[in-house]
Amino acid sequence: MWRAAWLCALGALLSAGPGLATRTVRGRYNQTLAVPCGRAAPPELLFVKWKYENPDGSAVFMAFRKNSTVKYENLPEYAGRLELGPDFTLSIAGARVSDERRLVCMLVTEDNVYEEPTAVRVFKTPARPQIQGQAPFLPAGELAMLGECVAQDSYPEANLTWYKDGKPLEPADGTVLIEPSREQDPASRLHTVRSILSYQASKETAGARFTCSATSQGPEGPESETSEPAAFEVHHPTQQLSIDTVPPAGTYKEGDNITLSCSADGNPPPQEFVFYFPGNDKGTPGKSSITLTDLRRSGSGGYTCGLADTSLTSPAIDVTVHYLDLSMSPNGSVTRLVGDALQVTCTPISSEKASVVWMKDGIPLPSQPSFASLQYKDAGTYSCESILTARGLKKMQTLSITVEGKPRLKVSKEANKDGKTKTVTCQVEGYPKATVRWVGSNGQDLNGTKETDYANHKFSSKLTISPAENATLTCIAENRVDRTALSINVSAINIPEPDEPEEEAKDGDQRASDQAKLVVGIVVGLLLAALVAGAAYWFYSKRVKAGPRSADKELGNGEETKALDENNHKTEA
Repeated sequence: MWRAAWLCALGALLSAGPGLATRTVRGRYNQTLAVPCGRAAPPELLFVKWKYENPDGSAVFMAFRKNSTVKYENLPEYAGRLELGPDFTLSIAGARVSDERRLVCMLVTEDNVYEEPTAVRVFKTPARPQIQGQAPFLPAGELAMLGECVAQDSYPEANLTWYKDGKPLEPADGTVLIEPSREQDPASRLHTVRSILSYQASKETAGARFTCSATSQGPEGPESETSEPAAFEVHHPTQQLSIDTVPPAGTYKEGDNITLSCSADGNPPPQEFVFYFPGNDKGTPGKSSITLTDLRRSGSGGYTCGLADTSLTSPAIDVTVHYLDLSMSPNGSVTRLVGDALQVTCTPISSEKASVVWMKDGIPLPSQPSFASLQYKDAGTYSCESILTARGLKKMQTLSITVEGKPRLKVSKEANKDGKTKTVTCQVEGYPKATVRWVGSNGQDLNGTKETDYANHKFSSKLTISPAENATLTCIAENRVDRTALSINVSAINIPEPDEPEEEAKDGDQRASDQAKLVVGIVVGLLLAALVAGAAYWFYSKRVKAGPRSADKELGNGEETKALDENNHKTEA
């Protein structure tokens, strides 16, 4: 009876059609698939048996279980991979694509056979896609292969999508070309998908990130893997040039150095440039930068750079070279006479308005000096300093003024307290310092003079005498400018000096012509000759009676006095 029931059930199994499947089990490639029987065991269950169906409808038995007895059919494709559990769940280890088929769980009783079909699906997510054969660079304006995206071992086959900066790329005539391809491994039945991207880049493409995404179906829905991003240099010709200066333009002054730097938007960037600047129309070739030393004011103007093999040049950058010159007239050292006029000018020549400061012997002056009539106090060292403060420029010129003049004399006399001597003083003003000598009435030089210190172009020469008779003393001062003489009458020691004003050599007298001096000298000489003759006779008579005196020895006899007086007034005014 049992055997008849089993044969009946077997016939029913063999005749079961594919349309009985109602469930689907989804699993991942190379993992364990657990396929439930789908029905609780009936009380009168005799045994459970699993089968799969071929495409032609024929059945192939896989496993048998009765109570604790389990048997597996000798199927090479499932060898060692099947396990039938107590709940009649059939587990398939190491799931393969070939495991995709309809499995049927058969529950056999004495009276019936219950079948529960289940469809098995296997999914394989591809390995992470890779961009292979990447181009070393992309030429701007040309359609060129960027790279090939490869996603290996997927099931079902994956779909590939290219992205640029996260945005999907679609084929476009002349700018985007996508060439997909696929292949399947006959043994594993896994798919490898490929996609070649050709792209027309522009210079803006530089730095863009290209990726490739592989999307495939998984047990729970679509799954995606994205490649590492790829960025490409874009080669394009130079369209723009720019020039810079170091330090920045506008801060230069004469003597500075300037570095010119040229840059281009081409890729790869040019290595050779030509630099143009004022006075250099043909250009100076160089690398990306050149340095110009010791700038001059002629370097002010536009600076540009270009490429040797094209007419392309950069916009000009304006450079101003600041400068400061100082023109002083006269300068150096000048020598003038007292009373001369001297015009002094100091003119700055500069790129901007410059200030001017005058100093004399290091002391600032309120304004530019002007000399309508030079005096000794005007002598000194004058400096004119011009400054461009904002540019750090400073120039100075100096003028050393020497004021010379012939000696000016002022003579005076006074009786000393001892009552026995008199002092005559000759005050001398002039530059250079004059040499002074005293001449007595007899024309002889007198000794015993004393000089004060030379200060403020002045000094005094003093002579102390004991005149026994009236005398005329002459102060003679001489420097390289001229010679001046001035006489003074001195009474004998026993004769009080009259109150007379100081005698002074005036400028007019000093500057009188030699002819005028000669005329006056002759007239005065004749008068003095008469006086001297009378005085000589008187002294002679007196000497006969009284004998010689000391003053005669000091000042000379009457004839010597007469001769000195004549000589003095003939040569001095």
